Amino acid sequence: MNKKIQATFFAILAACLYAMNIPLSKEFLASNGPMMMAGFLYLGAGLGIGGIYLLRGKQEGNLLSREDLPYTLGMICLDILAPILLMMGLTRTKSANAALLNNFEIVATTLIAWVVFKEKISKLLGLAIFFIVLSSGLLSFEGQESLEFSWGSLLILLASLSWGFENNCTRQISHKNTLEIVAIKGICSGLGSIFLGIWLAESFPTPDDLGKILILGFLAYGLSIFFYIKAQEEIGAAKTSAWYALAPFVAVALSVVFLNEHLTGQFFLALGLMILGSALVVLDTLRRAHNHLHQHLIYTYNHGHITKKVVSHSHPHNHYGQGHHHQHFHRGRLKKS
Repeated sequence: MNKKIQATFFAILAACLYAMNIPLSKEFLASNGPMMMAGFLYLGAGLGIGGIYLLRGKQEGNLLSREDLPYTLGMICLDILAPILLMMGLTRTKSANAALLNNFEIVATTLIAWVVFKEKISKLLGLAIFFIVLSSGLLSFEGQESLEFSWGSLLILLASLSWGFENNCTRQISHKNTLEIVAIKGICSGLGSIFLGIWLAESFPTPDDLGKILILGFLAYGLSIFFYIKAQEEIGAAKTSAWYALAPFVAVALSVVFLNEHLTGQFFLALGLMILGSALVVLDTLRRAHNHLHQHLIYTYNHGHITKKVVSHSHPHNHYGQGHHHQHFHRGRLKKS
């Protein structure tokens, strides 16, 4: 099989694996507490990816060091909070709504990067944020007549905000070994959520449920990011992210088919806005990648012995399969020889 076709298949597979998370988690939440659920999902991912890391990942990138500790701790704490909020939100709203609302993480990540880390937002990305926020607003109300606010939607938006902060923490260490980062995320965050669940007297899942939740965590979080990384190695972060944008819409389809959820006209309006916003995000990502290729040039002028050098690079960051692509351009000064 052609390597690029195989990589595209891996990217779509990663999206489909992650899409299983919300509808299947909602089923398990009927008999399990949100903190235990979140903890064992992350623990399954961490143990699975940890095994892959021990077998083949130690040589792939620099390992974390003491200087990375503040961002690593921030990443772990936020990865404890965010999935708990998501699981609590899932108990109070439809999984189809939750799948679309998860896209608010794009908005949170971008705005935090803009405000805190002074990264620029293109006009196209700004327009995408507008449509995603508008869609999230529609999904946050139970009905057009009563305008009753959905607390489940609020919890999911707070989860997305937490993951937005987490993404920016992880971005600071994204040049390090990706498999090591994901293993640490999963194991530490998972154990943190489980201990919190014990403290709040949540019961452990039954042995049958426990095995299924660990497998779901490995597939939907751990294995999803593994295939995402494999796809990114061949077709790049931008194209992988573009294919990965299918994830929330696959999750909606799974919710309708397997959970028999009834979708209202309000939902379909929000769906259209979310598709438009997601498409603009993909277009902005691909356009930046195209600009990256044109910026990676070296000009040499023989007369006067002046060399002008322009170098660009990108830092892809993965949050359990959710690709974030940050472009940084460095323009060299004119040097005389």
